[in-house]
Amino acid sequence: MPELRKDPVTGRWVIIATDRARRPSDFSREPVPKPREGSPCPFCYGAEHKTPPEVLAYRQGGGPNQSGWTLRVVPNKFPALEIEGNLNREGEGMFDRMNGLGAHEVIVESPSHSASLIDLSEGQVEDVLWACRERIVDLKRDQRLRFIVVFKNHGSAAGASIEHSHCQLIALPVTPKRVREEIDGARGYFAFRERCVFCDIIHQESNAGVRMVTETEHFAALEPYAPRFPFETWILPKAHQSHFEDADASCFANLAWVLKSTLRKLDKVLEQPAYNFVIHSSPIQEAQTQHYHWHIEIIPRLTRIAGFEWATGFYINPTPPEEAAKFLREVGV
Repeated sequence: MPELRKDPVTGRWVIIATDRARRPSDFSREPVPKPREGSPCPFCYGAEHKTPPEVLAYRQGGGPNQSGWTLRVVPNKFPALEIEGNLNREGEGMFDRMNGLGAHEVIVESPSHSASLIDLSEGQVEDVLWACRERIVDLKRDQRLRFIVVFKNHGSAAGASIEHSHCQLIALPVTPKRVREEIDGARGYFAFRERCVFCDIIHQESNAGVRMVTETEHFAALEPYAPRFPFETWILPKAHQSHFEDADASCFANLAWVLKSTLRKLDKVLEQPAYNFVIHSSPIQEAQTQHYHWHIEIIPRLTRIAGFEWATGFYINPTPPEEAAKFLREVGV
């Protein structure tokens, strides 16, 4: 019989359709193909002039905006928001509006056109994490900005329009409603129990083991109790911290291993799926809090949101998280 499960953070309900439970091989999808070297690409060596000037680069040689880099961060050529100007908040009768002020940047993970994130060395993955941190620390100095989201779209089904592996960063002048709902849910849990809901999740899942995928000294990778999507996976730091950018060097070194290992497991079990991952962190102008806990959410793109989900806010997940965790643990990557 199907189950209704409630997310302990947001209070969102999901339907776990146990009567039509799906194994990894049951999902209809096209594996994300490996990009071919030699394809025309603005993120490859020699094409630096095809992007706006870099705002950050790690390099072994060469000068700014030249070859020799190992990682490069550039403004998006077609940004969702622009950094110049003022907000100019105003009303139009009952409606509110403001200028599209913010930042939209691309983190090009390596010079290799054909390498995905799981093909990079742990050191290179760690560099990607450090680059995200550096850009957050720099942008949070701008008091006009309120929230920064770092995300990755892997594969066209996940929204990637360029093959060359990259992440994106968007800084916003407001805190999104969905983010605020998650933070408010965590605050409500803390007000009632005087504990962080995410710390409690880590503790309970570590003891139970059935939804745990990987556990290290610093991190827990797990399938959440009420996942919206099949094989939705969370990576949470064990030490309580509300802001991603405040993590230290040992944390990032271990996160690089855990993130790469988790993505490799998903890649092997689900046969190279498209996926999104998002870093969930506190609003940048807010101080450290006891109730919120930064984390990464990985969403393989195996199902589609349709009318029922849009109408109700409920999600139907055909794979129980306990089964998903078992598949991922047993793959042994």
